[in-house]
Amino acid sequence: MRLVKLLLPLTAIRSANARLLVRDNATGYTPASTPLNGTRYTILDNDWGSTGFIPLLMAVGANMKVLGLASDTANTWVGQTTLHALALLEIGNLSCIPVVKGATNPFVQTYERFQQWQQSWGRLEWQGVFLPENLTAQASGLDPTGSDSSQISRSALIEGYPNTTALKGSTAAQFMIDQVHKYPGQVSIYSAVSLPILCGDMLTRLTESKGALTNIATAIRMNHTFASKSKELVLMGGYVDLNLYQLQSAQAQDIGSDLNFLIDPEAAHVAVTAPFPSITVAGNVANDQYLTQAQLDKIIKSSDNPYTRLMKDYFITLPLWDETAAAIMAWPDLVTKSVTAYMDVNTAYNCPDYGRTHLWSKEFAPNHTRSVNFVLEIDKPKFFSRMEQVLATPKTCDQAVASTSSSS
Repeated sequence: MRLVKLLLPLTAIRSANARLLVRDNATGYTPASTPLNGTRYTILDNDWGSTGFIPLLMAVGANMKVLGLASDTANTWVGQTTLHALALLEIGNLSCIPVVKGATNPFVQTYERFQQWQQSWGRLEWQGVFLPENLTAQASGLDPTGSDSSQISRSALIEGYPNTTALKGSTAAQFMIDQVHKYPGQVSIYSAVSLPILCGDMLTRLTESKGALTNIATAIRMNHTFASKSKELVLMGGYVDLNLYQLQSAQAQDIGSDLNFLIDPEAAHVAVTAPFPSITVAGNVANDQYLTQAQLDKIIKSSDNPYTRLMKDYFITLPLWDETAAAIMAWPDLVTKSVTAYMDVNTAYNCPDYGRTHLWSKEFAPNHTRSVNFVLEIDKPKFFSRMEQVLATPKTCDQAVASTSSSS
């Protein structure tokens, strides 16, 4: 008999898994309803990096009112991600949007604990904030990593060091609670990842920000009505069934690692099982969205602005992780196929699947899980067209305020 090739393409694995799920749980995508006053509010939670601005531009470009950017620890420590958030707003004249600093440490995970887990269950290609400290790489532009949470690297702020500061007197979790209660049933909570860039000629990552869910889980623990009074949770992460795909290359190992959950698995568990009216997950679908060189060239030529200049100098080809999730939140009509699944994140530390997502159909789901909208496919032409549009004509504070006012 003929041998079957072991290393299946990612698309084949994804489509096979999708067929299995759809067989029992076929469904159309049903996004959370729009508020009666027409205004859509959002808080964007991420470990912001130098090229992580596209989700912000998508939300503003879709006439959503961005109540704030929340920073977190994942790719680097929260002090550094806060500075990136401030700088990205400043260069685009969007500093009318406040930045709130999030939690420094995950619920349970630590640098030492993460390294011990790798010794037992294998090294990850990209370890985010828990990558051992490398002062040489840091001097060349790598965001701080390692066990020292107080580190700040000015050289990594290639977009410029900000002149503004984060909101005083509030944490990210408290800010989320306050805004959700101010606009009950109207605030979309977004949590995702950012794109990596190259540091000069070094094949090393500056900002593959894989945002943890620590701030959101903290808000859930602090206030028992926070989740239920939100409009929805839209998150990037939750890859399933990619272990075989990871054998293909170091990049494939990285793509399938789902580090955004592994940085704080306990927080991810709290968030995806919380009583949000709607949870939408952009997992495997985001791994299939790439910006081609031709598309990148078109964006760069379409407009000379601070954001396209950063893309010209520092953008590299990896999946559009957080852009996919942001686009689904901003334009729900992009979703062409989804499935209702019951979801949880593994919190068993002594296990190779620590931080991994598991899905069930309703009849087999554990009692503590809840249903999520697991997106399988999006309209790619519309996705790229809208991304190109917001990059070609990014809105400033004056335009953003005017557009959200007119939609009210």
